Amino acid sequence: MENASDIWSVFIYAAAIGVLLACMLGLSALTGTRRRESAGGPSLSTPFESGIIPTGSAYLRLPAQYYLVAMFFVIFDVETAFLFTWGTVVTEVGWIGYGAAMAFIAFLAIPLAYLWRAGALDWGPRPRFRTPDGDGKVPAP
Repeated sequence: MENASDIWSVFIYAAAIGVLLACMLGLSALTGTRRRESAGGPSLSTPFESGIIPTGSAYLRLPAQYYLVAMFFVIFDVETAFLFTWGTVVTEVGWIGYGAAMAFIAFLAIPLAYLWRAGALDWGPRPRFRTPDGDGKVPAP
């Protein structure tokens, strides 16, 4: 019977959240101001950010490095979450847990080393080579 009281407390909490949301949405619908579009002009129906009416398209072409940064963030965020939780139980899991953590780090370090070597982490402008004769060709060794 102890578990039943725990379940009922979750249901009561969910019901209280539902009532709170319904009250907030209902009060917003009742007390919110309403304007006709014709009274405010055509700019009233357009979305705006901080009071500034948009002048161009919201679609941007982002470079691939932007997505690489996002993927690296997710990968290393997951790694950090895993290693911090592993660190709390390091004494209980022993050497098997230590080996699993090292394998996990290796599985993330190998692709990172590959990407680093391939130049995927070079986000700045590429350096230009200058030759002494100015023709742009790199002399053969």
